[in-house]
Amino acid sequence: MFTPVGNKELLSIRVADEIEDAIHTGKIQIGAKLPSEFELCGQFGVSRTAVREALRMLSAKGMISIEKGRGIFVRGLTSKNVTDPMHSYLKTKVGASYIIDIIEARQFMEPEIARVAASSRNDGDLEKLRKDIEAMKAFVGEPADWARLDMNFHLNIAHATQNNLLPLMLKPVFRLMPEIKSKIMSDVPEARESAIIWHSKILQAIVNGDPEQAYSEMKQHLVIAREHAERMMKVEGMIDTSEPKKNTN
Repeated sequence: MFTPVGNKELLSIRVADEIEDAIHTGKIQIGAKLPSEFELCGQFGVSRTAVREALRMLSAKGMISIEKGRGIFVRGLTSKNVTDPMHSYLKTKVGASYIIDIIEARQFMEPEIARVAASSRNDGDLEKLRKDIEAMKAFVGEPADWARLDMNFHLNIAHATQNNLLPLMLKPVFRLMPEIKSKIMSDVPEARESAIIWHSKILQAIVNGDPEQAYSEMKQHLVIAREHAERMMKVEGMIDTSEPKKNTN
């Protein structure tokens, strides 16, 4: 099934990559039982330690299930297999510079996503976006839960593009936002109302089928969101107020 791997890379990573590629290409089917650890050692020409570490990595990704007494089985691929590892990595990096990086990444992507959504959305998409805004207006509860409604609105705009990859790309980033947004809402009182106002403007542009207006409203919304984040970081002592801002215009 597999051929020996070389020693130019960390062996466990190479083994994990080979198995993952076999799953993605259909060489190994969903639900199939993998060879035993002993057999994998022989096929790859590596130690049991390398095989066990490779299997641990694949299990952490949700790609295989290690069942004691039964064996190792390939699990079905889901969006979580893609987004969870990236989210876990990003979560370990959240700090002042990464907060700005997250917002900049959104500034690069989301205006264009809004532009496409204005041309591609259907009635179901519009209904979801309207419900998102109404839920945000009516919500009474913890800031982190309100922030999830906020991110759901942005995620549904990505869905409205009818491009299945875009929500997967954004989801790991959006999952970090409730923690960040909670601090912003605590330190910047007007942030919540500002988000609702701009979301309403973005939605109206999408409803009108106006790509350029949707792009413009989303761009300005994220400029203001960045300003709120920078204010929060100053209050929290996360950045030096004397540092010059990066220019993303």
